[in-house]
Amino acid sequence: MSAETSFSKAPPAAAVAAADFLDTRLGVAKAVKGLARKLFPDHWSFLLGEIALYSFIVILISGTFLTMFFVPSVAEVRYPMDALPVTMRGQQMSEAFASTLNMSFHVRGGLLMRQIHHWAALVFIGAIVVHMMRVFFTGAFRKPRELNYVIGFSMLIMGLLAGLTGYSLPDDVLSGNGLRITDGVVKSIPIIGSYLSYMVFGGEFPGTDTIPRMYTLHILLIPGLILAMVGAHLFLVFWHKHTQYPGPGRTHKNVVGYPLFPVYTAKAGGFFFIVFGVLALMGATMSINSVWNYGPFDPSLVSAGAQPDWYMLFLEGSLRLMPGAAEVVIGGYTLSLNVLIPAVVVPGVLFTLLGAYPFVEAFATKDTGEHHVLDRPRNVPTRTAIGVAILSAFFVLLGGGANDLLATQFQLSINAITLVFRVLFFVLPFVAFIVTKRICLGLQRKDREVSLHGHETGRVVRFASGEYIEVHQPLDEYERWIRVGHDVYRPLEIEPAEDLNGVRRPGHGKDKIRARVSQFFYQDRVEPVTPAELAAASAHGEHDALPALPADRPSEELDARVH
Repeated sequence: MSAETSFSKAPPAAAVAAADFLDTRLGVAKAVKGLARKLFPDHWSFLLGEIALYSFIVILISGTFLTMFFVPSVAEVRYPMDALPVTMRGQQMSEAFASTLNMSFHVRGGLLMRQIHHWAALVFIGAIVVHMMRVFFTGAFRKPRELNYVIGFSMLIMGLLAGLTGYSLPDDVLSGNGLRITDGVVKSIPIIGSYLSYMVFGGEFPGTDTIPRMYTLHILLIPGLILAMVGAHLFLVFWHKHTQYPGPGRTHKNVVGYPLFPVYTAKAGGFFFIVFGVLALMGATMSINSVWNYGPFDPSLVSAGAQPDWYMLFLEGSLRLMPGAAEVVIGGYTLSLNVLIPAVVVPGVLFTLLGAYPFVEAFATKDTGEHHVLDRPRNVPTRTAIGVAILSAFFVLLGGGANDLLATQFQLSINAITLVFRVLFFVLPFVAFIVTKRICLGLQRKDREVSLHGHETGRVVRFASGEYIEVHQPLDEYERWIRVGHDVYRPLEIEPAEDLNGVRRPGHGKDKIRARVSQFFYQDRVEPVTPAELAAASAHGEHDALPALPADRPSEELDARVH
C-alpha cells in the first residue's frame, strides 16, 4: 500500500462515532483545538514545577501499592521467628511496624516501592521549594498570579504535613521520637495546645489512636487537598498567559513559545518518564528509612544522632539552637518559650514573610498592571536580597539541626557549634541582605556600561594621529533588549497631608506607610539606559564598536579603517 493511500484512508466508523458523541455533548473539538494551540515558552527553569507534579504522581502510584499491605494499628504483636530480618525475630512490636517489615522483606517489590515512595516525597518537596524560589526571584507572583502563588505556597505547607504524617506511620524509634517532638510543639501553643494534642493523639502521648489518625490524614485528607490545589494551580496556569523571560518580541501581551500539541506534550511526556526513571533508580540503589535498624518504638528510648527528613530539619535546628529554661508563668499558666519561640514563632515569621511578600510588594509599588514578562533578579535588588536573607536563615537552621553530626564528624565541640549557629541566625540574614543587594546593584551598573559601550575585547588600535583606543564589541539586539528592557520602579511620591483649602486628606497615614515601604524597596537603584542615551553613545563612540579582526590581519589595515 502506498503512503498516499495509507494517509488518505478514512478513520474507523467507531472512532468517528465516539468523537462525534463527545463533541456534540461536551464540545470536545473546540476545547481540544484551543488547548492544542496554547503556547508555552521554552526554558529549563519551567521544568521545576513539572518535576514536582511528576513526583506527586509517583507518590500516588507507589502509595496506592503500599496501602494494600500496611496495617495502621498499634496493637501489640510478636514478630514471627521465621521472618526476616533476623534481628527483629520474636520482638514485641505494633502491627504498623510489623507490616512495614513484612512489606520490606516478604512482599515482592515492597522495599523498592517503599523507597521510591520516600525518595519521591523528598524530591516533591524539594522541587516545590526550588520552583517557588524561581517564582519569587523572577517576580512571577505579580498580578494576575497572586492567587496562584498562594496556592503554590499552600501546597508547600501541605507537602510538609504529608511528609510529617507519612514518616510517622512505621512506628519505629525514629518516627516515635519525631512524634514526641510534635507533641511538645503542639502543647506549647497557649490556651489551645493541650486540646490540640489530645485531638491529634487521642489522649496522652503516645496514645493508641495516633497511627490510625495519621494514616487517615496521610492517605485521604492531605492528598485530596494537594490534588485540589494541583488542579486549581494548573487551571490558572492555562487561564493566564504563561510567564516568559525577557527578550526581543516578548511583551506582556503575547507569549513566544511552542504549542501544547504536539511539541509540548511530547516533551512533557518524555520528561515524566525521565523523572520516574530517576526516582526508580534512586529507590533501587539508595537505601532510605531502614526502620529495622532503629527497632520498634519504645517511649523510654531516645536515640542520638537522629535527624528528620531534610524539609523538617529546619524545625529541629530551631529547637536545638534555642536556649533552655526559657519559661514564663502568667496567671498560674506556664508558657514554654523554649519550645514556643523556636517551633512556632520563628517558622511562623519566616513562612509568613514568604507567603505575604507578593502583597507587600504590590503595596509598595501601587502597581495595578498585569505582568507576564519575568524580572531578572539583579533588576529588583531588594526583593532578591530579601529572598537570599530568608534562605540564609533557613540554611542556618538546617545546620543547627545537624550540630551533633558536625561535632562527631569534624571532632568539634557541640557547644561551640551551637553558639556559632545562634550568632549566625541573627547576623547572617543581615549580611546576606546587604551583600546581595550590593551585588545586584553592581551587576546593574555593569549592564548599563555594557549597553552604552559594548563588550571590552582587549584589542587596542591606534589612530593616524597617534591616539590609542580599545575596540568594543557592540551588543546584538537580543542582548541589548535583555539589559535595557525591564520595568523601572521608583519610590512613590505622596500628596501633602492637607489640600489647598487646609482640609486634611483622607488616607494620608496609609500613604505615608506606603511611601516608607516604597523607599525601602526602590531608593537604591540604577536607572536603565534610555533610547536617547543609547543614540548619544552610538554617535559619540562609533569608533569604539568596530568588530574585532582576526589575528592574522595586519594592524596597518585596521589603522586605515579607523582613519
